Amino acid sequence: MAIQTRVLRLRRGDRELLQSWTRSRTAERRLVERARIVLAAAEGQSSRAIATTLQLPRATVLQWIRRYEEGSLRALEDRPRSGRPREITAAVEAAVIEKTITESPPPEVATHWSTRLMAKAIGLSREAVGRIWRKFALKPHQLKRFKLSRDPRLFEKIHDVIGLYMHPPLNAVVFSFDEKSQIQALDRTQPGLPLKKGRAGTMTHDYIRHGITTLFAAMNVSTGETIYECMPRHRHQEFLKFLRKLERSVETGLGIHVILDNYATHKHAAVRRWLKRNPRVHLHFIPTGASWLNMVERLFSELTEKQLRRLAVNSVAELESAIRRYLDNRNLQPDPFVWTKSAAEIISKIDRGLRTLESVH
Repeated sequence: MAIQTRVLRLRRGDRELLQSWTRSRTAERRLVERARIVLAAAEGQSSRAIATTLQLPRATVLQWIRRYEEGSLRALEDRPRSGRPREITAAVEAAVIEKTITESPPPEVATHWSTRLMAKAIGLSREAVGRIWRKFALKPHQLKRFKLSRDPRLFEKIHDVIGLYMHPPLNAVVFSFDEKSQIQALDRTQPGLPLKKGRAGTMTHDYIRHGITTLFAAMNVSTGETIYECMPRHRHQEFLKFLRKLERSVETGLGIHVILDNYATHKHAAVRRWLKRNPRVHLHFIPTGASWLNMVERLFSELTEKQLRRLAVNSVAELESAIRRYLDNRNLQPDPFVWTKSAAEIISKIDRGLRTLESVH
């Protein structure tokens, strides 16, 4: 005759809180483990089965089932030890985490939590809230920006571009191209102070503007070498001029594949006519709203951070000279960027993002 397993009876409201602990990505591991033990026992699983599933000693499973029966959820916390008593319990931490992640402050007060607002809402000190947030790496004041492309040919274009990065065609050169437009030739109204011990270097916030230039750049994906030119305007005429320069730079007999964005000048009728007369040049457009897929953006970011952000010049000619100096020096020992994410990995991540957005909205 089979022995019937006794089902653990949960107190009112405990199931929802226990389930929220198991779903939480920031709750303490030991608290999540104990919640899973209690929930499994409430479903009628035997202590032996629970121990096997969670890879725990059976005595541990029996201990936490008994502790819950004797004292409800508070009994799942660690008992006081010798020394100074703990001020913030695991249950209080879980409540702060849950409120931080799932709720927002009143809309007339703020759009996100601060330590002061959370302390008032939960009944703790600002310092205690700050310690809990730091412990579980919660930063409500920070916001990361993103955009999921709605290009109808999104997946097709991802496969095309990633294929060129990871498996470039034989007898061909692959370039990642873009324009960095509206680069300003700025001079500061006052000289800055140099870096010294205990003090950062300084730069005035106001400036004198001496004009702009546009950098056209095509980076060889395999070697990292960059072909570039600075031009005063940003039209299809300048784009065609640069394409001709790019075509002349590549050995006759090799194909030329150019990865670029969907800017209107790249699809101008004059550009299409030129491409028909030069069949070895192929343009590959990244998806709309997916500039992160264009590898030359890494180069532009590097140029901005290392050369342009703190630059003070008196003319556009001086600005262009600084750009040429940096890129020429980089071309002496070019360092190619290596693409490692496969198309399948990227598409899987986009799918998850779309599903998450749909579930939220």
